[in-house]
Amino acid sequence: MEPALPTLEEIESAAALIAPHVPPTPAYTWPLLSEMAGAEVWVKHENHTPVGAFKVRGGIVYLDELLRREPGVRGVIAASTGNHGQSIAWSARRLGLRAVIVVPHGNNPDKNRAMRALGAELVEHGREFQEALEHSSTLAEAQGLHAVPSFHPWLVRGVATYGLEFLRSVPDMEAVFVPIGLGSGICGMAAAKAALGLKTRLIGVVSAHAPAYALSFASGSLRTQTSATRVAEGVACSTPNAGALALIRRHVDEIVTVNDDECLFAMRELLENTHNLVEGAGALSWAALKKASPVRHAKRLGCVMSGGNAGMELVMKSLASARKQAFKPVEFSQ
Repeated sequence: MEPALPTLEEIESAAALIAPHVPPTPAYTWPLLSEMAGAEVWVKHENHTPVGAFKVRGGIVYLDELLRREPGVRGVIAASTGNHGQSIAWSARRLGLRAVIVVPHGNNPDKNRAMRALGAELVEHGREFQEALEHSSTLAEAQGLHAVPSFHPWLVRGVATYGLEFLRSVPDMEAVFVPIGLGSGICGMAAAKAALGLKTRLIGVVSAHAPAYALSFASGSLRTQTSATRVAEGVACSTPNAGALALIRRHVDEIVTVNDDECLFAMRELLENTHNLVEGAGALSWAALKKASPVRHAKRLGCVMSGGNAGMELVMKSLASARKQAFKPVEFSQ
């Protein structure tokens, strides 16, 4: 069954809960990006939250709801490649809960250190996110921990607050580009768009090396595909969530794929032209904006910089990326 998107009242209630901990993040139009795009480009800086990514919004709402429903909970566990784990660890520490985070072997070492610094007990298991997720379910049962999923209506309600901030602060955007990991970020934007009754086109972005959502979107049915991205671990999804996919198929207009080289180059461009450090997944929206197929000239576009937790090795690779990319002004059909 397709889950319901949160209403405007629910998103505003979540915003009131989140605001004392995560102030609204800025949305800026960067002249150099706009000059390159031939359109007014606005960036939503979710890299400016306390954990450097939008996910913390969902963690605050999820654990608040959990404790109201199950006040006896003493610990939580989640599988993550970093940002979801930081979100849960940050929120759990605030509430005095034990937090266990399962990550795949070879995960971003900077994100691992950040999760430990937030008090999380880190467990490394498997080669990719899906294997870490399956192991987290086993540990949850064995240790009596509440398993926090990577996609859930409570998480969507929380992260929808960034969409509400963005769409309210920048009116008349013709399209917004949003990275897709397991789906909470883009479903949150879809919820905000629907709650405000807007016609803004919603463009999802995935890694070409983790195309499960793009394949599922195109085929109309859930498809799995092993993730091979070495740059955008934040969207390294091999098995889409069925509920998220249903919402994406209903509310998203298009999905664009970006390869690792394009992602690295986008990271460099964003650092050079906005002076913001962005992780691979967070750079996907800008990289995709440059690839969108032309139909009608667009005047105002939005990019979600979903996170800035890039490891230093990846940053150095992005700075060494010098591949030139042809650029065409982005256009959309009516």
